[in-house]
Amino acid sequence: MAILDLDLDVLRQRTSMKWTRFEPDVLPLWVAEMDVLPPPGITRAMRHVLEIGDLGYPGYDSLPRAFAAFAEATWGLRLDAAKIMPCADVVSGMAVLVDAFTPAGSGIVINTPIYPPFRVSGAVGDRHLVEAVLTSEGRLDFEALEAAFAREDVAGYLLCNPHNPFGTVHTPEELEAVARLARLHHVVVISDEIHGPLVAPDATFTPYLSVPGSENGFVVTSASKAFNLAALKAGLLIAGSERVEALWKLPYEVRAGSSHLGLLLQAAGLDNDRDWLVQLNAEIAANKELLASVLPEVGLSYTPSQGTYLAWVDASPLGFPHPAVTLRARGRVAFNPGTDYAGDCGQWVRINLATSPAVIREAVRRIGAARG
Repeated sequence: MAILDLDLDVLRQRTSMKWTRFEPDVLPLWVAEMDVLPPPGITRAMRHVLEIGDLGYPGYDSLPRAFAAFAEATWGLRLDAAKIMPCADVVSGMAVLVDAFTPAGSGIVINTPIYPPFRVSGAVGDRHLVEAVLTSEGRLDFEALEAAFAREDVAGYLLCNPHNPFGTVHTPEELEAVARLARLHHVVVISDEIHGPLVAPDATFTPYLSVPGSENGFVVTSASKAFNLAALKAGLLIAGSERVEALWKLPYEVRAGSSHLGLLLQAAGLDNDRDWLVQLNAEIAANKELLASVLPEVGLSYTPSQGTYLAWVDASPLGFPHPAVTLRARGRVAFNPGTDYAGDCGQWVRINLATSPAVIREAVRRIGAARG
């Protein structure tokens, strides 16, 4: 039975942001929520929580333990669960680390186009953003990155691994090069790895802390994206071996931002729904191939990426000044506008492919209808 196969009449009963931001006749393929039911392990865990009334204060250890086991089994990354700190979520976790480990007023490097909350997380405490633009293929441009790291004002780097919106899965060699440059220029690397579990069956995700030289860096992650649990707040802060002691000097309220249900249910998914995740990744890969095959019908093209369930598409062949706005107005289909990710990406849209093949086909039909 397919995971990405929910009918629209079920989905339109939802009250989350994805399904209530726009008018009911708009087909939403924008914000990164998946059109799935909870996987079986999480469903069982939630039922058990309600049956025994397990709704007290967080114990904090469930998610670090489950993530450490998952990371070793999936990526060969060995972590000490006792040294992994819970936090509210990835976005606030990045901001906490920027605020704690870079000087106020310093520069924070981001790779544009980039997921919009990176700008918020990187700009805390009067810090300013320094853009190192990706290549046209969505890969790290090391000349641009080295030039940014060499600036006197730069103290931190927010890495998106895998990258959102391009879906690039950085290679071990690329991440080693990042670590070398960061050490050379005394730049703190903070890697957002929330999409790490969401890679194609033929791709291999490399955690930043698994490469040589990363021992002075940090990772912020969560299982919320993999199992569609954004409603249940919980994330993780993981320090390289040289930073563990400093991480645990952060105030208690960092941990207190995570919810008991978020910690428990993310842990349940990591422990019990790994086969579900394997199937999900296969279906996402099939949806990417589907999009690549049908977009030429409306004059567009797409090359499937290895990571995330998001597609980054150049809509300039449509000839619209503002494609996302026009497609929503004329076609009644909602994508994220490229300007959310970089000021010069007004002709791009980000498409959420964590939905049924039928919805993807209908979205492309609506693009054609908007084009006329």
